Amino acid sequence: MATSSRTAVMTAALDLFDRQGFEATSVEQIAQAAGVSRSTFFRQFGGKDDVVFADHEVLLQMLRDYFAAPHDDPWQAVRDACLKVYRHFAADPDLARRRYAVVRQVPALREREIVTVFRYERLFDEYLRDALPGLDPVDAVSFAAVVTAIHNHVLRRLICGTKRVPASVLAAALDEALRRFGVLGDAEAPAADDVVVAVFPRRMPTAEVARRLRAELPGAS
Repeated sequence: MATSSRTAVMTAALDLFDRQGFEATSVEQIAQAAGVSRSTFFRQFGGKDDVVFADHEVLLQMLRDYFAAPHDDPWQAVRDACLKVYRHFAADPDLARRRYAVVRQVPALREREIVTVFRYERLFDEYLRDALPGLDPVDAVSFAAVVTAIHNHVLRRLICGTKRVPASVLAAALDEALRRFGVLGDAEAPAADDVVVAVFPRRMPTAEVARRLRAELPGAS
């Protein structure tokens, strides 16, 4: 099923959940409202709780594919991944608000939401560890938790408010996190025959210092 079709089914389900309640809505009703067969619904989503978070599965796979490609700066790659996720939700804030309203009413969905958020955090953590061999696991998990929390805070502002919250707000907050973590930006690359004096923030992870030195110094191992 194409992404647009999956979104249409999710939209139909959320509309029904909002009008008549999560427990009172059957899979058959969702399938009928979305114009798909019952078997197609189960094949694509599995159950009612799965359809609520259907776009998250698409987003997580998109990020896996994104991280599988080479990136010059792993920290920046995680920052950009957060922006990709936010732009998806900001493109249809009304849908995000409807889901939020439904999830708040159903304890099982709230628990599922917590697990889903952690999947993003774990993906960022695992990517950093793979991309930066020798990175202290505490640095990886700390950065992953910080950027995930910042993303969710800005997204909550969008969902709980009535005004548009542009992606630039999130970008600025993430850049500040990069700065505080000591991993914002790279210095201009020196010439091959220059004498280089490297200065790094004390808070910068050792693995990131090593990565920048390898990037800046031709032939460095």
